[in-house]
Amino acid sequence: MSIPDHARSNFQTLLRAASDGNLALMECADAKTGQPRYVICAVGRDGGDYMFTPFGHLADGNPYDAYLPPDPNDPAGFVPEDGPGRRA
Repeated sequence: MSIPDHARSNFQTLLRAASDGNLALMECADAKTGQPRYVICAVGRDGGDYMFTPFGHLADGNPYDAYLPPDPNDPAGFVPEDGPGRRA
């Protein structure tokens, strides 16, 4: 699987913001559920105003339960939930 260009570009922007000390963690409300989310944002300036660009939110609970990693034996797939290194 290939990571799309827009994701690579956003990641580079996030790395630059981190190296410049221009990251913020903001509490926001999920637009669909209204639940609180803790959002990683790059901080920029527009004249005297601050601009916050959201990049994603921190996983609720255990992040190992939220994501399936790429499958080293199948470049187009992901490790199944009960696969090696995963809890059943």
